[in-house]
Parts: sequence; structure tokens; C-alpha cells
Amino acid sequence: MAGQGIRRFLSAATLALCCFFAAPALAQAPEGSPVAVHGQLSVRGNQIVDQNGAPVTLRGMSLFWSQWMPQYYNADAVRWLRDDWNVSVVRAAIAVPAGGYLQNPERETAKAEAVIDAAIALGIYVIVDWHAHDPAPEAAARFFDHIAERYGNTPNVIYETWNEPLPRYNWATDIKPYHEALIPHIRAHDPDNIIIAGTGSWSQDVEIAAADPLAFSNVGYALHFYAGTHRQSLRDKAQRALDLGAALMVTEWGTAESNGDGPLDQAEIQRWWDFMEANHISYANWSIADKSESTAALRPGAEGNGGWPDDMISPSGLLVRAHIRGLNGAYAGH
Repeated sequence: MAGQGIRRFLSAATLALCCFFAAPALAQAPEGSPVAVHGQLSVRGNQIVDQNGAPVTLRGMSLFWSQWMPQYYNADAVRWLRDDWNVSVVRAAIAVPAGGYLQNPERETAKAEAVIDAAIALGIYVIVDWHAHDPAPEAAARFFDHIAERYGNTPNVIYETWNEPLPRYNWATDIKPYHEALIPHIRAHDPDNIIIAGTGSWSQDVEIAAADPLAFSNVGYALHFYAGTHRQSLRDKAQRALDLGAALMVTEWGTAESNGDGPLDQAEIQRWWDFMEANHISYANWSIADKSESTAALRPGAEGNGGWPDDMISPSGLLVRAHIRGLNGAYAGH
């Protein structure tokens, strides 16, 4: 895929598309909530900082592919994650292929809105993730035009513009031009909220992006890892990206292997936690799902509306919940 071709897809006519839905009335963040405490986030050097210029580390959970786990895309589940798990961020993984946005744009957009509306009401941050391995640039432009116009006046929203580009996509010729064409759609409606750009090889080649960065303000880069597969060599790549001045966000990480299964690697999990905390890198665990696999946070049959007792939370979920609770407990209401 050539960068010129992507720019042609995202033509001036597409850029002029507008949203036909009125923007919702936005609730003020509850006192003491993460958004009330940190407010508008921005990128300064290789860190994400809050409204006071202090480095901020968000810790939370990612929902699963929206077309396959729709039962958790609701306000009650998000509220439970805030109140019981103490998350300061939730990620809406809006599926693009395989019955997702490409086939059902209104249905998947409604799921994104349900999670965003809940996050705003609860005072937590929300990553709106274009969950795809291939770019689908025209559809992405329509989606982010809508989301940015509807929610661009709230500090809660973080845009993740391409979840995990496949290894066949090159940063210089494919991935960077895609982001360069898409980001103006967001900035036309939302001039300041953070954008997290996916990087090569399933968002692992962060040092390549850092060496050839996007020329936009308040942009960081996605780093994904699975503790049973990705170890010190990936942390070394992340450190090189930081040294080059890139801000990183781990919008997706897993406790086991990259296929979602296998044993929990607690030693590597701790090494990753230590690395992210030391570098003020925010992170969201994959995933709130009741799938029968190691990285799913819930056991099969867990209710869609939250209220999960411990015996319906998986070993991975119990480990991650305890970690988030231990570090995020200072927010009011937690």
C-alpha cells in the first residue's frame, strides 16, 4: 500500500464529511475522579502530562473486540470497572473487520458512544480504538470525524487511530502516511486531545516510529506486549523510542502469550509493570472478556453488566485487578 494511495482515499471530499448527530451535553467530571484530578492531558517530550504539567500514568482495562463481546459495552460494566477495579482508563476496542464497523457502522459506533458516555459521566479516560490490522482509511476517517465532532470538547477521550498494523505495512510508506492523512480529521474537531498512533509489527516497532516521528502535537505511539512472549528485547526497543523523545502508551498488554493463551508469566508481568511505572507509561490490560483463554479477565458466563464476584474473575483478572486497585486507590469513589 503506497502512502500516496492512502492520501488519495482520504480526499478533500472525505475530509469535508460532517456528523449529522448533535453533540451530547457533557457532564462535569465527578469531584476527585481521575479526569477531575488530571484534566486535559498533553504530550511533553517523551511523557504524557496532566493539566498541571505532571507526568500521569493511567491504569485500566481494554474491552474485547466489540463485535464478539458486545455484552460489556454498556454503562453498568464501565461503572463496575471504575468502582470495583479502580480503573482510571477504559479502552473501547471498536472492531473494524469480521462483522465490525465495515459491515455494521451504526451498531459499532453506538457501542463506542455507550462506553464514551459512561466514561465521561464517571470521570475516567477512554481510549477509542480503531481495532484493525489493516487500515481501512476511508471508514476510519468517517468514524473519527464523528467521534471527534461529538466528543472533542471533553478531555476524557484518547484516540487510537490504528490498533496493530501487520508486519507487511512499512512505517515510512504505509503507516505514517495513513496517520498523516487521518489525524487532520480528528484535529478539525478536536485540537488538543491525545492521539495514539499504532506502530509497525502489531505496534511493537516503536523505535522506528520514534526515529521518523509524526509532525503533530499531542501525539504518542502505541506499544503492545504479551508478557509470555515479549520480554527484555521489546523493553529495549521501547527504551530506544523514549530516548529518541517519543511518548508511549501501552494501549494493550496481556499476562500470557501473544495468542492469548498459555501460562501467566508473573515474573515478566512484574518487569513490565516496573518498566511502565518508572517511565510514566499508561497501560490497559487485554481484556474484559469471558472467552476461555488465559488473558481473558473473566470466566465463561460472566454477566455483561459488571458485578462480577471473585469466582467469576479469571486468575489473570484477579492479578490485574489487585494491581490496579493497589495503585489507583487514591481517586475519590474508589
